[in-house]
Amino acid sequence: MKRRTFIKSGLAALVLSGTGAVHYPITGTGWFISPAQAGEFNTTLPIPPLLENLDKSGRNASFSLDVQQGQMEFFPGKQTTTLGYNGNFLGPTIRVRNKQQFRIQVKNHLSQVTTLHWHGLHVPAKWDGGPRQPIPAGSSWNPNFTINQQAATLWYHPHAMGLTGKQVYHGLAGLFIIEDELSDQLNIPKEYGVNDIPLIFQDRRFFNNGEFAYVQSMHDVMNGVIGNSLLVNGARKPFLNVPAGLVRFRLLNGSNSSIYRLAFDDQRVFHVIASDGGFLEQPTAMNSIILSAGERAEILVDFADESNYAVISLLVDQMGGGKFEALRIGVKGSGERAAIPQTLRTLDRIPESEATAVRGFLMETMSMGRGRMGMGMMGRRLTINGKKMDINRIDEKIKLGSTEIWEITNRSAMMMSMPHSMHLHDVQFQILSRNGRRPAPHERGRKDTVLIMPGETVRIISRFHDYTGVYMYHCHLLEHEDDGMMGQFEVVS
Repeated sequence: MKRRTFIKSGLAALVLSGTGAVHYPITGTGWFISPAQAGEFNTTLPIPPLLENLDKSGRNASFSLDVQQGQMEFFPGKQTTTLGYNGNFLGPTIRVRNKQQFRIQVKNHLSQVTTLHWHGLHVPAKWDGGPRQPIPAGSSWNPNFTINQQAATLWYHPHAMGLTGKQVYHGLAGLFIIEDELSDQLNIPKEYGVNDIPLIFQDRRFFNNGEFAYVQSMHDVMNGVIGNSLLVNGARKPFLNVPAGLVRFRLLNGSNSSIYRLAFDDQRVFHVIASDGGFLEQPTAMNSIILSAGERAEILVDFADESNYAVISLLVDQMGGGKFEALRIGVKGSGERAAIPQTLRTLDRIPESEATAVRGFLMETMSMGRGRMGMGMMGRRLTINGKKMDINRIDEKIKLGSTEIWEITNRSAMMMSMPHSMHLHDVQFQILSRNGRRPAPHERGRKDTVLIMPGETVRIISRFHDYTGVYMYHCHLLEHEDDGMMGQFEVVS
């Protein structure tokens, strides 16, 4: 077996603008488990199972999910209390087809309220699964709607007021895949779990007893709960065997607040074929990709030139934090080089001239005042347009059938510079510009979440079609969201 050298300098950390560091890795001293306690790469990468369709005819998509508590052993001899869907940690992959009728029964077996949000899904407001659709402890929720969008890799997770970060951190997340006629026809890998591999990246930190260290101190709220251990599909330091040839990876940054830069240890080129909302127009060649929390990408990697049992490492640079060897990939057998499709999908570009309104959104990290005891005042630290979330307030009203441009600026007070992201429920958007410049090729597809660095202004455009009702927009750094960096827009007829 051949082992490539782990190139420590292969993923140079991106320096974020502003003063001071943005994220601080946990050192592992004291009551935190350190990465040095980790075992080597001797665990097979878990592949989330496909959720069984209860409609055996396949004409409709009918499913059942149980939200439940469980236990995992991330460290030998140490049990961790976890949450999961139909299992101990994470959830099964839900796979549907465009135009299918989708039905699901979600049973909440927890002792607290939860919700189930379909991140990236174009869906009627009453089935969105945001904080306006709570599922009380011991009750069920039964969404029923038609899938109405193109092939894409989406995901699902809880979105209860003030509880999103903690519930995701403990394991509530899963993939939601849509297929359509075009994805059927594309000559790309499609054998789920064999050459079409989901990879869910999440960083965690642990107490010495093995429990998750989701502390939420002032530092955690401001910077996000950043971990010093990396999980891939719920496993620490896993190993994956793939066939020689072309392999498709569906990447999800499922972390609470971390921003990841992903690359291979040999800095090999891969091709990005899809972003949040589906296929790009053409594959984009890259050797690293940055994903903020909640973002997805699909990439094609060609392992045809590898000798039998070559081992390649997938690396993750936690921007402003640590670097991880996330996954070791073993290549089995020998294969022929596969052709990368030259075109994927013709995108319906939205012209700026179609926009009927332009709205401005200021994402701000404000300086904290001082209390009588010298403690930082909680106040309005993290805001959008100077406001924190109020479930009883509608922040924006949008006409059904309209097209809008949103100009989103990340402005932070001195010493508080930090990245934010913007996630819109219900709609996919297109990025028009970053600080007046055209977005990179891999960001020119359909998106629902966009990273906005300190001092940056990002312009996006979207059509608000099909459904009326109240939806959310928010920073997808979950600790920011839970602290109130969120608003509501209502689509009205």
